[in-house]
Amino acid sequence: MRVFQKVINGSVNFMQKYLPEPFIFAIILTFVAIAIAMPVCHQSIAEVVSNWGGGVWNLLGFSMQMALVLVTGATLAAAPSIKKFINNLASLPKTPAGAIALVTGVSAVACWLNWGFGLIVGAIFAKEIAKKLRGVDYRLLIASAYSGFVVWHAGISGSIPLKMASDAGELVKDTNGVISSVIPIGNTILDYHNIIMVLLVTVALIVINSLMHPKDGNIVTIDPVLLNDDDDSVGANNHSPVTPAMRLEHSRILSALLALLGLSFLIINLFVKKHSFDLGSVILLFLFLGIVLHKTPIAYVRAFAKSVSGAAGILLQFPFYAGIMGIITGVGSSGICLGTVVSEAFVSISTSTTYPIYTFLCAAILNMFVPSGGGHWAIQAPIMFAAGEALNVDHGLTGMAIAWGDAWTNLIQPFWALPALAIAKLNAKDIMGFCLIDLVVSGVIIIGGLLIWAI
Repeated sequence: MRVFQKVINGSVNFMQKYLPEPFIFAIILTFVAIAIAMPVCHQSIAEVVSNWGGGVWNLLGFSMQMALVLVTGATLAAAPSIKKFINNLASLPKTPAGAIALVTGVSAVACWLNWGFGLIVGAIFAKEIAKKLRGVDYRLLIASAYSGFVVWHAGISGSIPLKMASDAGELVKDTNGVISSVIPIGNTILDYHNIIMVLLVTVALIVINSLMHPKDGNIVTIDPVLLNDDDDSVGANNHSPVTPAMRLEHSRILSALLALLGLSFLIINLFVKKHSFDLGSVILLFLFLGIVLHKTPIAYVRAFAKSVSGAAGILLQFPFYAGIMGIITGVGSSGICLGTVVSEAFVSISTSTTYPIYTFLCAAILNMFVPSGGGHWAIQAPIMFAAGEALNVDHGLTGMAIAWGDAWTNLIQPFWALPALAIAKLNAKDIMGFCLIDLVVSGVIIIGGLLIWAI
């Protein structure tokens, strides 16, 4: 146990010392991608810069979605009834280990159900526990809330398996004709191999996160006052509305009608038109539930305004990651794409048994530069499914190997941690030392699971 604690301390100290602020990390990745793309893809500096600049705004819509899921989620959590429910739930754990275990489990389940929902709920829940429970390490608590994100792409909101199950025509186009019919989620998300992997990873994270809690001398706590977002002046008005405008601002009927409109659309979209519960649906659910639970329009506006500052990191950094994606996926006069080069390198050393593992590792490496399921699909689908078919590897397994690789290195990639860090008021270096241990533990389980699935 003493050796284990030394490993934890070493990991935490290493990340504290060497991991820069997430924006600096994005800048470094940009220049690393440029430095690799030029010689490997035989691209000129002008071509690389053109690919970078051409990709900068490709995540603009997604950036807005991520900002909104953070802000609307935080605003919903600030509603009096939701705060009361979270407070009651946060009172359940009585020990630091119990708190860490509960946060990890809640986060993993929520992320498996929907990754956007899980990212926000886990961080908010962890923050509320920190307000109530003395002696729990705040860094590990937030790291535990984020660690559950590793199972998202193996869950029912996983973009790659859902894409494989949706449109045969698109699959034919994306895989260059290798896949001609849809692959049902029974062969991917709901395959028993995948479900067992999710359960094993979740249990392992609960155990390892609980064991990682520092001894008394190394515990980093936080004053609950610093986590208190309450402001009695916000959303409160001690004077009755005296003008028509003020009556509208404080109208519960207006909020109720607006919420009814939005939630009715969501119900029709999901249950009548059978559309998937995607990130846009999460935002709408957070938005209109928040409006009705804050009771008046002006109360929601004020609570929303308080939450906006947390989205600063997302708005600043996402364009830079979009630029990196442009470098990885772009081609110059040589016709060579860096993402293709990396994928083909892993394919060249694969056998039918090792192929899923190498596919997983390839996706994990690419994810450090292209932290997007859609980006992975664009890069790897044309190559990996053709190679998998040649090696007689099931397409469902190939798709899930890509999905698990995409999710795995998110544990040490600050890109997806930004919403949780904004809610927690921490920096990436505060939690990544713990996440590095989670990366190793979950990686062993995932690789073992893929190997058994392949056999």
